[in-house]
Formats: sequence, C-alpha cells, structure tokens
Amino acid sequence: MQLQERDTPTTAILRVLRVSLHVGFAVLLLVAVVRLLAGPGVPQLALTAGLALSTVLVVVYLTGTVLEKRHANSAEAFDPSPYAGWWLGAVMLLWLLLLLVSGDFAWVAFPLFFLQLHLLPRSAALLSIAATTALLVGALWFHGQGTADGGLQPAMVLGPVFGAGFAVVTGMAYRALFHEAESQRRVAEELRRTRAELARTQHEAGMVGERERLAREIHDTLAQGFSSIVLMGRSAEKALAEGNVDVARERLRTVQETASANLAEARNFVRGLRSPDLAESGLVDTLRRLCMKTETEAAARGADLRCRFELVGTPVELPNAYQTTLLRATQASLANVWAHAHARSAVVTLSFLDADPGTEVTLDVFDDGVGFDPTTAAGTARGDGTGVGLSGLRERVTALNGSLDVESSPGEGTVVAIRLPLRGKDPA
Repeated sequence: MQLQERDTPTTAILRVLRVSLHVGFAVLLLVAVVRLLAGPGVPQLALTAGLALSTVLVVVYLTGTVLEKRHANSAEAFDPSPYAGWWLGAVMLLWLLLLLVSGDFAWVAFPLFFLQLHLLPRSAALLSIAATTALLVGALWFHGQGTADGGLQPAMVLGPVFGAGFAVVTGMAYRALFHEAESQRRVAEELRRTRAELARTQHEAGMVGERERLAREIHDTLAQGFSSIVLMGRSAEKALAEGNVDVARERLRTVQETASANLAEARNFVRGLRSPDLAESGLVDTLRRLCMKTETEAAARGADLRCRFELVGTPVELPNAYQTTLLRATQASLANVWAHAHARSAVVTLSFLDADPGTEVTLDVFDDGVGFDPTTAAGTARGDGTGVGLSGLRERVTALNGSLDVESSPGEGTVVAIRLPLRGKDPA
C-alpha cells in the first residue's frame, strides 16, 4: 500500500524507498514461487495451492497500490485509505497461508514489515512485527523438521530477528522523512495561501489608498476650484444685471483662469505629478499668489477679506511631497476661511526654522473669523462630499511624520499650525 505524497524536497527519496519496497516484495515472491516449482518431490496439491495463493496475493497487492497511486495523483479518485487495514490483513493472511505451503515464502515477510510500519500506528505496528517474526521463526522450524539438521537452528531465529530490527529502523527513518515531507508541503501550501492573501490585501489597500488620494486631491483642488467658478459666475451675473460690464469681465476672466488651473490640476494629479502652480514657480510665490486669489474670490462674494502672506527665515529647497502638502494645506485652510469663517483678515506664515542645515518647516494659517469648536469638527465626511478637508490634511501631514494642530474657539478665530521635520527624513 503506497502512502499518499505531494511534491516536496524529499519526494525523490521517498519515491525510491517505495519503489524499492514494491520491487523487493515482487522479487522475493517470485523467488519463492520459482523455488516451489523447482523443488523436488513437491506434492501437486501444495504446488497448486502455492500458485493460486501467490496469484491472489499479487492481485490484492497490486489493487491496493494502484488505487492509492490514483488517489495520490487525483483527489477526486477513489480513496482507499479507510480500507487500508483490511487490505493489510488480507495480504498478511495470504502470506501466512503461503507460509504453510512452503518455507521459501518466509522471506516475503521483510517487505511486509515495512507495510505494517507504514499503515499501522507505531505501537500496533511493533506488536504486529513481533508476532510476524515469531510466526516466521515457527514456520522455518516447522519446515525444517524434515531436513537432516532438524530442530531449531540459530539462523532460524537470528535471521528473522535481525531482519525485523532492520525493517523497524528503516521504517522509522522513512516515517520521519515522510512526516518532514508532509510538514514541508503544508508549510508550502500555507505560504502560497499567505502570499495570495497578502497580494489580495495589498491590492485592496492600494485601491483604498488611491481612492483616498483622489478624494484629497479633488477636495483640495477641483472641488475648491469649481466652488470658486460658481461664485465668480454668480458675481459676474450680478454685475451684468447692474450694468457693470468691467466687473463682469473681470469675474469671467477669473472663471477662465480658475477653470484652466483646475484642468491642469486634474491632468497632473491623475499622473501623480506635482501641482502645476509649483511646477511654474516655487512654494513661496505660489502661496503669495494664493493669498491674492483668496482676496479676489472673497470680494466676488461681497466679503471684505484681506489675506497676507509672510515668510520667516531663509527658504530652502523642499521635496515635492513637502511642497504639495503645504500648498494643499494652505488651499484647504483659506477655502474654509472665506467659505465659513466670515473673517476680515487672514495671515499665511511659512517659516523655515534653523534653515542651515534646515531641520523643520512650519505653516500657520490664521484668521479672525467666527471660529469653531475643534472637538466637534473632526473632519467627518458629510453626504454632499464636504467635510473631509481636516481629516485629509491630517493624513497628508502624518504621512510625512509631521504634526497638525488646530486652535480655535467660537468668536476667537482659528489657527491651523503644521510642523514638518526635514532632518533625516525621506521625502518619498
């Protein structure tokens, strides 16, 4: 009976051992049959019984090994494992009957020792081998009664005992190799499952991360730009209704500029590139222009907002990720100022602390508006797609190992403070 295997690093060794077992069984059985046929004075009944029992034994043995081989190659094939004990019992019974016919069949016991070790629990296998050895010694003594030597010879005991001992040692080694192979197979299957699960998880995480990135970019660029276009369009419509063509023309020019900027932003963040504003000029000039644009948009709404930009320290070249984060933070903060704060003034302060060699960059956005309670405005998304600015901004800053603090209270204005460390950090 062949034990089921899967391809492992020790499969070749196990296959050689199995093939050797089957070949040894066939050779020993064939030798016994040949000796039975060639033996002088063998009764016809014994000869007939020996040939018939040998044929049945071959059929039973081959049936078990073939069925097991098919099941090992295909899990859908018939599984003979539940009948392994009955199969082994039939093989042993046929061998015992052959042993009664001729003592030449005694040596077939050695491959049977291995079968017992493979198919039976260890304790049961050892007891079965001991009983088989005793029967083997008894059969050799029985068939030797009619010889010149007669009696029980030492070789009749030592041969079977040493054969059984060798079979036990070899069988234990085979079982150890088999268990190791099975362990390696299970580890390999678990590794494959883990890799597949990891790939699936990474794919899902990548999709979630990309959705979050797009949500932040859309909120900080396109959504604010569209909002500005709507406000400017309304302001232009109002100016035309009042006959103020110059103001309407100025508002429409702002609409065109904002729409062009939004189109450029959309094309760039889809490709994962830096903001077109940063590509055309540095962070300082971009923030200064953003303050001027904020004043214009606020004026289009009829609000008297003054936005001022201040630079502290000597600017240093910042990685793209830092520049983009600071720009998006300023855009989101100023959008909240003119949309919600009802402020009269706002100040954007970009500071380079310890600029030589450059250890930290900070951004502070202050407004004197109505303020709010930060504990009740944690940036929870609303059903209309708004309310994600603060949480998205915090994610950007956290990704760069920075910190974001919001200080505000009703009627006291708001300060958004961002700190980004530069020394020893990988801007990627």
